[in-house]
Amino acid sequence: MNLLHLEELPLWLDLLLAALLVIGTAFALVGSWGLAKLSDFLKRLHGPAKATTLGVGCVLLASALYFSMREGSLSLHEFLITLFLFITAPVSAHLLVQAAMKLDPALRPPPPAAASDPERPEQS
Repeated sequence: MNLLHLEELPLWLDLLLAALLVIGTAFALVGSWGLAKLSDFLKRLHGPAKATTLGVGCVLLASALYFSMREGSLSLHEFLITLFLFITAPVSAHLLVQAAMKLDPALRPPPPAAASDPERPEQS
């Protein structure tokens, strides 16, 4: 079995993996910071649902590329984890918003005013 060691990886792969890891950790940091610093529930939900999902996805993609090149065969574990993450994160965020709006109807934005709609003429 021909296993590549870390020193034997091509330079382009090292650079790609490093870039994916840096981008992924930056997204995860921004998402975590948004979770901790934003004011209300709906704003806080965007941090983990959007940025952190992309961050973890980049890190998992880097891991999949590394192990695929190192072992010489496609590494499906990370791709399955990424697929599961990208499917479940938006669904769970949507369910959390629905539950929050059911508990506190004041969170629901008001409907748009009929007078502010330029497409619809005013009826007198």
